[in-house]
Amino acid sequence: GSPEWGVVPARQALPVPRATPDIVALLTSGLTASIALEVAGQLKSGDTLLVTAAAGGTGQFAVQLGKLAGCHVIATCGGPDKARMLKALGADRVVDYKTEKLKDVLKKEYPKGVDVVYESVGGDMFSAAVDALAPRGRLIVIGMMGSYAEGWPASNHPGLAEKLLWKSAAVVGFFLLRYPHHFRPHLQRLIQLLDAGKLQVSIDPVKFVGISSVPAAVERLYSGASVGKVVVQLANDVPLPPRQQQAGGAPASRL
Repeated sequence: GSPEWGVVPARQALPVPRATPDIVALLTSGLTASIALEVAGQLKSGDTLLVTAAAGGTGQFAVQLGKLAGCHVIATCGGPDKARMLKALGADRVVDYKTEKLKDVLKKEYPKGVDVVYESVGGDMFSAAVDALAPRGRLIVIGMMGSYAEGWPASNHPGLAEKLLWKSAAVVGFFLLRYPHHFRPHLQRLIQLLDAGKLQVSIDPVKFVGISSVPAAVERLYSGASVGKVVVQLANDVPLPPRQQQAGGAPASRL
């Protein structure tokens, strides 16, 4: 089941300036993108970065952090609404997999390959990304959304070791809870970027309220229909982000 609250030692808790949906998104999706790109992907200015499922909860942060780092960003998504969102976030090339084949786009437009891949889909998307890696490229596996609904069956990628060897490339798995020492500094930086208006948080427009709505929220997430971060709010009212309060929104209420 899904608990409404939990108790943890104070030393394990992360201080946040406010309990709002945008801050909640930073705690998991934002931290995953920030730490994975910097630590696992060793992203640097001038790199070409490919972000799959870029209109999702964590992909949107990878796109923006890549641009802030001075990278050329390729973003994949499914559908025109998601494509528009990604263009607004600054993606240099948006690939809608419903109308274009990623493999063909990468082969034609990026013949030198991509330096870093932020991959969360798996299957054919993973294979296309591996084939497109530049020499000494880094592919970060942060998830396998394409197979979760099927029970997460074992994947099979013949020739993977040989491809990596030939390119001196790397595939790195990333699981956020393995990097606890990076949480505080990265969260502080993300909040600073958010409050300075340099980072946007896209929240899925479908509203889920109450613990009983968790299954429906998860179903929307796995369906691929969500645009941005899917958030379940446990209270009927939540505080507004500071910019919305300044714009004349309703007074903030407590969670």
